[in-house]
Amino acid sequence: MSQDKQFFTTFFVIMAGLAVLAIILVITATSLTSEVSEYKPEAVVIDNIKPVGQVYVAGESEPEPVAMAADTGAAAEPKSGEEIYNSNCMACHGTGAAGAPKMGDAAAWAPRIAKGMDALLASATNGLNAMPPKGLCMACSDTELQAAINYMVSQSK
Repeated sequence: MSQDKQFFTTFFVIMAGLAVLAIILVITATSLTSEVSEYKPEAVVIDNIKPVGQVYVAGESEPEPVAMAADTGAAAEPKSGEEIYNSNCMACHGTGAAGAPKMGDAAAWAPRIAKGMDALLASATNGLNAMPPKGLCMACSDTELQAAINYMVSQSK
């Protein structure tokens, strides 16, 4: 019986200590946040859901311009062939995965190069054998694909 009494005494002392600690933490948090200005979640929600554009239907009055969320300045410069290769092509053309010709393997590239750059670009754009269209670089322009092809060909002659 004395072990049970000792357990309950220890248990209640610990619980009382935790309750006092919780009260101290609440008082401290309240005093620290009393100087913070009031948070207005409605303004934040309205700002987050505002439209970034408008639809103009012919025959209706033109809508007022809306500030765009993204910068509409000059288009980004195209990536270099080496950048495209390193970010998209290297996985297969660096290892020879799925039968892709490895960059630097002149024997594997020779028959492809013989078909011409237009044929290489068409194969890269449309996909060939296990290679998906654009090598899954859907954001790549034709100029960037051509630069990547030129880079791989220059390294494989």
